[in-house]
Amino acid sequence: MRFDRFGLVFDYPDNWSVDTDDAADRYATVTVYAPEGGFWSVSGHAPGGNPEELAAAVVGQMREEYRDLDSEPATEIVSGRTLRGQDMNFYCLDLTNTAHVRTLETPGAVYLIFCQAEDREWEHIAAVFAAMTTSFVSAVTRTDDDVEDEG
Repeated sequence: MRFDRFGLVFDYPDNWSVDTDDAADRYATVTVYAPEGGFWSVSGHAPGGNPEELAAAVVGQMREEYRDLDSEPATEIVSGRTLRGQDMNFYCLDLTNTAHVRTLETPGAVYLIFCQAEDREWEHIAAVFAAMTTSFVSAVTRTDDDVEDEG
């Protein structure tokens, strides 16, 4: 399936459910839930913000909820763009969980991408999360290229 609303475009599996939170038709948050419980989320934030602070705030919120949370800085290149953030591991209901937060800064917005799943699910769903992130970043890159061509 393809999500294309609020300036957010990405592909996701047919059997996943979508939830949106639109902040006055701008800077929406979209969360896509896997049937097994894992989820992937993207949100847009005003341009000019500090991506590192945004990711750190997410880690801080997670740490408040999961006191045993371990986190480490992470950087990855997706569709030629550098995404920075944190990889996190924690216990929830006696199960180990993994979460990733990544940020992407563009001229039009700062995007936050977050995904989380229980570790047994993570083993097979991480590739789906990666494909969703790639489809989103590719769409953002195309949009940025169009804006630069017009300028």
